[in-house]
Amino acid sequence: MPAVLLVTPATSPDPLPVLALLPYSLSTRSPNDQVLTESASADIVVIDARSDLVSAKAVCSLFKSAGVAVPRLVVLAEGGLATYSAEWGCDDFVVDGVGPAELDIRLRLLTSPEEELAGTIQIGSLTIDEAAYSVVLDSEPLELTYTEFELLKYLACHPGRVFSREQLLAEVWGYDYYGGTRTVDVHVRRLRAKLGPEHEALIGTVRNVGYRFTAK
Repeated sequence: MPAVLLVTPATSPDPLPVLALLPYSLSTRSPNDQVLTESASADIVVIDARSDLVSAKAVCSLFKSAGVAVPRLVVLAEGGLATYSAEWGCDDFVVDGVGPAELDIRLRLLTSPEEELAGTIQIGSLTIDEAAYSVVLDSEPLELTYTEFELLKYLACHPGRVFSREQLLAEVWGYDYYGGTRTVDVHVRRLRAKLGPEHEALIGTVRNVGYRFTAK
């Protein structure tokens, strides 16, 4: 069971109550504790930046300057998103109120070697088998084309992330693809049709930006 070290102010409410629903062991420390020492026995460090951005960034900088290799994930309030950048030296972030499916896959992507993740992606009732190029939803197989499969897999591996059509073309179709971004819209529309009315919202549209996978 992967070990999570949560660094959060003692007076703050639990930033990740859904963690109790997932198969992780959890220890909690204040930013004033010896978090570098504590991180030696952790598989991932989660830093609560919801209420005190300055203190949280200082903790992140401490890990970065010490060269600690343990993966780090930041929990941000929506209003703090504008302040977050690569300078924090963290590997990923989630927004306060994240659901269990999204949190689980983000933690797994950080704590598991890439080769261990290759195989099966399970998000709720959706199962993506990378080796077999198959997708099962609500125990029913979906008949997808190769590109539809790759598009769904890419979005599902980055739940909550918003991708522009240009980014999806580059990552799914490849940089040598010369078609226009319209093809992304066409494939998304086909994917939603195959997901059906109950699940088409898994692929959300962000107006004037692009698309994202919304884990339930």
